[in-house]
Amino acid sequence: RKLIMKMSVSLDGFVCDANGQKDWVFKTGDEESLAWSVEKIREAGLIIMGRKSFETMAPYWPTATGPFAAPMNNIPKALFTKKGFKGIDTTTAEQSPSAASWAGARVFDGDLAEGIRELKAESGKPIVAIGGAGFMQHLIATGLIDEYHLAIHPVALGSGLPIFTGLKIPFYLKLAEVKVFPKGIVAQTYRI
Repeated sequence: RKLIMKMSVSLDGFVCDANGQKDWVFKTGDEESLAWSVEKIREAGLIIMGRKSFETMAPYWPTATGPFAAPMNNIPKALFTKKGFKGIDTTTAEQSPSAASWAGARVFDGDLAEGIRELKAESGKPIVAIGGAGFMQHLIATGLIDEYHLAIHPVALGSGLPIFTGLKIPFYLKLAEVKVFPKGIVAQTYRI
């Protein structure tokens, strides 16, 4: 199955500002771009992310409401870590099916490329990668991403964390789709 990276990016190529903040994502969005983003998550058979993103999201989503809540809680998850993972509080998981989906996440603590190859060899709907800059940089470096779904937001941050940095060699992508939303977000889908 294919691996899709889904990310919001500023005009100048950052996924968050120098302080790690992403509030600009919400300030520049609109109903249509939100619907596009939710649909891209709903297409997933598995959501993957790094440990830091997982530890931030796992306590939040089970009690969240809104259009992202159902897919974020219902779709199986996997996390990748180099620094170990202590797990999440499963007492809440026993009370909530939404929390249980987070508690049941698969944990990969070995080689990232090997873990991705294992997941891609399984049958099912696409794997969608979300999360922070560090995880995405490592994921891009594996060369195993099949599609990039980038929501380019109409904001220039000046500094922050990029995801396309440290590449050993340039890699070339094919633009497959462009969608423009009312408040200026441009969704671009690239394939290898």
